Amino acid sequence: MIEGLHRVVVTGLGAITPIGNTVEEYWNGLKAGRNGVAAITLFDASAHACRFAAEVKNFDPKDFLEPKESKRWDRFSKFGVIAAKQALSDSGLSIDEANASRVGVIIGSGVGGLLTMETQAHVLADKSPSRVSPFTVPMMIPNMATGLAAIALGAKGPSSAVATACAAGSNAIGDAFRLLQMGKADAMVCGGAEASITPLGVAGFASAKALSFRNDDPATASRPFDAQRDGFVIGEGGGVMVLETLEHANKRGATIHAELVGYGTTCDAHHITSPSPGGIGGAQAIRLALDDGKIDRESVGYINAHGTSTPANDSNETSAIKSVFTERAHQIPVSSTKSMTGHLLGGSGGIEAVACVLSLKHGVIPPTINYVNPDPACDLDYVANTARDHLSEVVLSNSFGFGGHNVCLAFRQMI
Repeated sequence: MIEGLHRVVVTGLGAITPIGNTVEEYWNGLKAGRNGVAAITLFDASAHACRFAAEVKNFDPKDFLEPKESKRWDRFSKFGVIAAKQALSDSGLSIDEANASRVGVIIGSGVGGLLTMETQAHVLADKSPSRVSPFTVPMMIPNMATGLAAIALGAKGPSSAVATACAAGSNAIGDAFRLLQMGKADAMVCGGAEASITPLGVAGFASAKALSFRNDDPATASRPFDAQRDGFVIGEGGGVMVLETLEHANKRGATIHAELVGYGTTCDAHHITSPSPGGIGGAQAIRLALDDGKIDRESVGYINAHGTSTPANDSNETSAIKSVFTERAHQIPVSSTKSMTGHLLGGSGGIEAVACVLSLKHGVIPPTINYVNPDPACDLDYVANTARDHLSEVVLSNSFGFGGHNVCLAFRQMI
């Protein structure tokens, strides 16, 4: 953390996930090792090579949105806006004309409105150009979760969207952090949202051999770091937090959940989908986050891994952690909450940052479920199958994305 910059704290949390549609439900699900993976219900997947996913369940947008809004918003935007509203409510921050220009929004997404793109492409092909919805473009563009959240909240400050694939949610939080450090805003609503469980989304990842094909037992398909992992499970949802400068939060008497102290981001510049050998880029992102927060490596008590359940990611991420922490790497609990939620792509960094803050706050580390068969290439403490009581001073959240994007966020107990 550079001298003279504002300290940044977390004051609000919001989450819509495959294991719970509120932060409380989500956290209870993580502690219980709840599995969010099941057969796909959002479309007929019978002809697909992969027929399961981690869907958001019991989700009725009419419970949160006006009917007109619900029809004119893509599913990813609904997740992002609802999570943003939850986070703002949790923070207790009121936005009005007096402070609106000092409150911003950054919500990342890897794809944006994929369902809208697919649906309207069929309308174009099967009917006629004149039948394509006039809302097609504003529904599908990936910045719309940000735009709609800003409208819903009345936030007129810095506003942008990040599209760094599976690192998007974490990059959004990190970029908001930087704006607050520099005094460009007093509060930021930030995170990620995704809704890519669609015929094209599932088929595309399946054709790339990125997904698990464990159709006979979907509940055990997401098994990060396990020797029998065969690919990730696609998920959906949104995770958003409210960040504020410490001065602003204290001035209004806000409840502070944790402090965000470090942000590291790099690019592998190696391959369109595969990580650099040995996780070199990911390791450098971790080092940058630690250096940014002036964090003693001995104080890191938990790492929420990217942990996708793919052969390449999990072994390379393990190598990255070991290269940064050397022998101490074996003493640091590491877990992948994707074992329960599946991989939310651009939304994953948002819900995983929320999990890190809750882990700090409650002194509990979520487990890596479905961890049965140790892999010699993955030899760290993965908090196998059962949550663990553990007080941490600092926790890290790793996110890596196609295109070589690497992000590490560092959260600390308030001191």
